[in-house]
Amino acid sequence: MKKMMIAGITAAVMGFGAINVAATSNAAAPEPSQFTGQIIVKFRDNGAATGLLRQQGLSDGTGIGSTGAHLIKVPAGKESQVIDALNRNPAVEYAEPDELVTATTADTYFPRQYALQNTGQSFTNTDGTIKVPAGEPDADVDAVEAWSVTTGNGIKVAVLDSGVATDNPDITPKVVLRANFSGTTSNEDNYGHGTHVAGIVAAVHNTEGVAGVCPGCTILAGKVLNDSGVGSSSGLANGINWAVSNGAKVINMSIGVRASRTLETAVNNAWSKGVVLVAAAGNGGNQTKIYPAAYPNVIAVAATDNKDVKADFSTYGASWVDMAAPGVNVYSTFPNHKTVIGTQNKRSWGYDVGNGTSMSAPIVAATAALAWSSHPGATNTSVRANVESSADKEVFGAGTYWAHGRVDTLAAVKAP
Repeated sequence: MKKMMIAGITAAVMGFGAINVAATSNAAAPEPSQFTGQIIVKFRDNGAATGLLRQQGLSDGTGIGSTGAHLIKVPAGKESQVIDALNRNPAVEYAEPDELVTATTADTYFPRQYALQNTGQSFTNTDGTIKVPAGEPDADVDAVEAWSVTTGNGIKVAVLDSGVATDNPDITPKVVLRANFSGTTSNEDNYGHGTHVAGIVAAVHNTEGVAGVCPGCTILAGKVLNDSGVGSSSGLANGINWAVSNGAKVINMSIGVRASRTLETAVNNAWSKGVVLVAAAGNGGNQTKIYPAAYPNVIAVAATDNKDVKADFSTYGASWVDMAAPGVNVYSTFPNHKTVIGTQNKRSWGYDVGNGTSMSAPIVAATAALAWSSHPGATNTSVRANVESSADKEVFGAGTYWAHGRVDTLAAVKAP
């Protein structure tokens, strides 16, 4: 019986690296309400625009659709000063900040979820122990824009992992079925990994915590890792079969194991039944294959950061890694009880960042679920093709680190 590489060596392979769990009661730091370094200006006389902007040491910017307004770059921190000066000029119809657009969710930590909407924000994690540096605006998966098309329509996503907590109100209500293939006596997530992964997929859009990529999805929680984060290839194969039998359209596996003919058969059987399978490519920082990600019928996912750069720890290789998704400092849910991960890191409970391709895979899995819901009559073949072909190939690494680009959720749900 082959052991899954999640605990011990797996912390490096799939791992969270440094996971930080923090209490839900801690107040979030103030978040910016406007883009820095740019403003919006509409001129009454476009002929005077160039000269007027030059007086301010600025250059003309790009037009904004059919509005007649222009997006103008300004020195960071000088936005209000320039706006006031321009608004005093009669040749200017108006000058205003470029306001941040947020989702209809009011989730407390949503502004920290750069993977879903990257405004270039920097932030400190929930308990103040990690300073996340500023990212690159729009280095995100366009999840917010995708929600205007679909939020999931109840698509079932199986999370085969360490279970999903029964005590986190942001993800617990999304679990419609549980099963245990780990050899433990309880379905509870006492390790912490599975709850974090599930929250990335489908956390509730409400007034607390985080937002899931597929907020309308439901979760099948298959516990295939025990309370130390270890499982077996047979347990994972049983979990895959259970997920298929219970209507999963997508299966996420943020886990790693050596090659197993039994596991490959289970994967192939699931694919033949019309399921999309997604798995983490690993955190070895090399090109070594791990499974189930490396099986042809699985989408293997590498990790990028908030600047669309490959994470140092991410396994890579365009010959077998299919695409990438954010996997550095990804906010999500954790159990509201003592877990192995929480104990190891001496953190409290609730929500915080996780690092690893374990975090990247569920973003792709949730994107696949959204693509299912936006394409009536879709098949697993067409959904996988939509997700992969619509990936953002302008992100460095396409064709070298991974076959396709970084996942683009909006493009996937709108793909023909």
